[in-house]
Amino acid sequence: MMVFFCKNILNLKLHSDIRVVLSRYIQTVVISHSTCKNTMSITKIVARSIFDSRGNPTVEVDLFTQDKQIYRAAVPSGASTGIYEALELRDNDKSNYLGKGVKTAVNNINDIIAPALIKSGIEVTEQKAIDDFMIKLDGTANKAKLGANAILGVSLAVAKAGAAKKGVPLYRHLADLAGNKNIILPVPAFNVINGGSHAGNKLAMQEFMILPTGASSFTEAMKIGAEVYHNLKNVIKAKFGLDATAVGDEGGFAPNILENKEGLRLIETAIEKAGYKGKVEIGMDVAASEFYVDGKYDLDFKNKSETKDKSQIISTEELTNLYKEFINEFPITSIEDPFDQDHWDAWSGLTGSTKIQIVGDDLTVTNPLRIAEAVEKKACNCLLLKVNQIGTVTESIDAHLLAKKNGWGTMVSHRSGETEDTFIADLVVGLSTGQIKTGAPCRSERLAKYNQILRIEEELGSSAVYAGKNFRSPQ
Repeated sequence: MMVFFCKNILNLKLHSDIRVVLSRYIQTVVISHSTCKNTMSITKIVARSIFDSRGNPTVEVDLFTQDKQIYRAAVPSGASTGIYEALELRDNDKSNYLGKGVKTAVNNINDIIAPALIKSGIEVTEQKAIDDFMIKLDGTANKAKLGANAILGVSLAVAKAGAAKKGVPLYRHLADLAGNKNIILPVPAFNVINGGSHAGNKLAMQEFMILPTGASSFTEAMKIGAEVYHNLKNVIKAKFGLDATAVGDEGGFAPNILENKEGLRLIETAIEKAGYKGKVEIGMDVAASEFYVDGKYDLDFKNKSETKDKSQIISTEELTNLYKEFINEFPITSIEDPFDQDHWDAWSGLTGSTKIQIVGDDLTVTNPLRIAEAVEKKACNCLLLKVNQIGTVTESIDAHLLAKKNGWGTMVSHRSGETEDTFIADLVVGLSTGQIKTGAPCRSERLAKYNQILRIEEELGSSAVYAGKNFRSPQ
């Protein structure tokens, strides 16, 4: 419209000098208009405290751009956290939310990050530039000044704004940022039995998962996961009673059992009853750092009484042999955090003596330095990617690319304290890592992620590719 208007003005019979001046002015206006149209700067950032799925405060960010749109992101929070994670800034005021308030992190966004980032004028599609700017603004090695939760909230919102500016779905934008050309849908790893710090039962090992690797599509994988889950509920109810079907933080059942093999047997029975034997494999997140005490592993660590069974305190060799028994007796395909986060020799020993996937979470904490050390020591062969462990979208992508470069797999993961934000669903598709864990097919904050991948699959239509048996190396 503007170009048409300008051409018509220049067609008028005007003095030559006036035409020259007017022509230059119109060129300036057109260029200005074009520039304004092709950029999208941040005009306002507002942070607030909301609640996560465990009833604790967490950070939410609204990012406003010059197109008058709002892009919102919420930050997850872990229960069993690695000591090498970027710092999640909490207020530590015991009189408010038992010390878990995030007022300081929220203020750091509103008072420090927002004005500095707006003043910088960096365009929202420049994800790396914005993330680097915030990292420099913080100036610490683990984001201790501003808080990884503060920086991440802004980083996630920027990614959403960047996708909108480009007019593409978020997963496409993330794929572009990672240089990924092949979109692949992940195998979901459903956490169907909860233990460890995620449940109030006796189980030491934190998560028992099912992976529908034999499905032909993500939709079928969800069907398999849901049907096995409901069969598992009936199996647990029949054996332990209705009160044993209560669920843990991530929607998995939390029967009051101590023996880890019993959890595996329950799952195997549920798979068979659902009619999916051979189509479903089993994964575990042991979170062994939680029960590593004085060089040994206490499989009854929740029992603080004097009647504690000392036979449950076992050596590294005994625990390693226990894992090998699991692998031999059950369709185990993945074990996460089998040993303490600094027990390098144990990690290398297990990884070198088995063909299954060994996943580093507390060991690697989505941190390139820890990943590099794990690569050198051949400690594991898969990265667990949690965006809040490192604190920015760019660093999360870089961690995945480093893992991939060294022949590892990557499993994108939620945290036990989640929100309705579905960012990681787009992330796992954009990076095409082939696998995601975001809880049981139960609880809305978990299903929100799975449902988003269903929408993406529908959008992809006939071009949708499901990772399936190739989930460890989908590309």
